Amino acid sequence: MADKSALQYTADHEWVEVDGSVATVGITAYAAEKLGDVVFVELPDVGSSVAEGKVVGEIESTKSVGELFAPVNGTVVGANDAVVSSPELVNSDPFGEGWLIKVEFTELPTLLSYEEYSKLVGE
Repeated sequence: MADKSALQYTADHEWVEVDGSVATVGITAYAAEKLGDVVFVELPDVGSSVAEGKVVGEIESTKSVGELFAPVNGTVVGANDAVVSSPELVNSDPFGEGWLIKVEFTELPTLLSYEEYSKLVGE
C-alpha cells in the first residue's frame, strides 16, 4: 500500500504516485467507497496517448458508473490487468493492488497534496 501522505491527488478523486517520469494512477478510497462495489473496470490500452482532464476509462459499480480521468498528458505505459479481471481490487486495496494505469509524462501539472485533498473531501 502506498503512503497516502506521499501521494498527490486530483479533484476527481484520483491519486498519483510519481516515479521519475511515470505517474501511477488509481482512485482514492473515498471514491471507491462512494462508488460502492466495483463490478467492471475499463482501462486504456498500453501505448495510448492521454490528455490531462480527459476521460480514459470507466469504473462501474453496483450503484453507478464513474469515469477515470487522466491526471497528466502522456502515454500509457501500464494498465493493471488484475483490476480488469478482479474489479473488486479497486475497493479492497485502492492504494495498492487496485492501481489502474501508469502514464509516462513530460510535465507534471499542479496536483493536490494529501492535506489539500483531505480538506476537499472533509476528512
